[in-house]
Amino acid sequence: MPLREQVSFAGDAAKLTGHLFLPDTAGTDDAAPVSGVVVVGTWTSVKEQMADRYAEQLARRGYAALSFDFTGYGESAGEPRDFESPQLKVRDIRAAADFLTGHPAVGNGQLGALGVCAGAMYVSAFAAGDSRVRSLALVAPWLHDRRICEENYGGPEGIERKKAAAAEARRRYEETGEVAYVPVVSGSDPDAAMPFDIDFYLNPQRGGIEQWPNRFAVMAWPGWLDFDAVALAPKVTAPVLLVHSEDAAIPDGARRFRDNLAGPKEFLWTEGSQFDFYDRSPQVGFAADAAAEHFARTL
Repeated sequence: MPLREQVSFAGDAAKLTGHLFLPDTAGTDDAAPVSGVVVVGTWTSVKEQMADRYAEQLARRGYAALSFDFTGYGESAGEPRDFESPQLKVRDIRAAADFLTGHPAVGNGQLGALGVCAGAMYVSAFAAGDSRVRSLALVAPWLHDRRICEENYGGPEGIERKKAAAAEARRRYEETGEVAYVPVVSGSDPDAAMPFDIDFYLNPQRGGIEQWPNRFAVMAWPGWLDFDAVALAPKVTAPVLLVHSEDAAIPDGARRFRDNLAGPKEFLWTEGSQFDFYDRSPQVGFAADAAAEHFARTL
């Protein structure tokens, strides 16, 4: 069984808390340093929802894998809470990489990153600006640009409505300190960030866990909607593996991202819905096997 350590480290804005999963041979007298992988879950998530799962799977396959809560999420410090900031999340990943590469179990220069869903955007942005990242694995990647946002958020008018609501929420926050929230997931609230009944997020046996409060700070919309992941691709030179399904979210964005990558790339297509890749078999096992094999070749 992999070893799991509760760890903490300094982020740019707050103290961050995570889980470091190590192969069961770590700490023995003859254990050699292994490759380290920072594992990032989807937007709004806490580490227990999907990042822990993939980190443990990678540790079973011989890697030191770090999952963690971003600033303002889960067990990590920081205010406002549950505020989706791509820019801050990229800085948090950099802090996680600093911690992981300094750990005695990790070999020098052996750093990879795995991102699930929107985590793929964030680890790609990190890799585009940090040469320490030698390899990326993107699982069911959500990789959007303005066109994809318009297709998913009601066209230009829908985006402007969200930005107007965000501006009002920002004004209220700056004047009163009060954060306006909507649900992340709800089939009954049309203002929810994802206005659908999604079993993964609503089922306490899956991702509807007590550590995740199912709330989205309204003032976060501009940072999310204006983030252009497809434009990052030409800046990513590390080898990239993408694992996706035509039945998962926005495969067109993943294809366009892949086509514009500057470095080596591999696309593996399989079957399953977006949420199957978060916690279901065989999708998680397939993706973890593929990522481990990719890192073995490229780290």
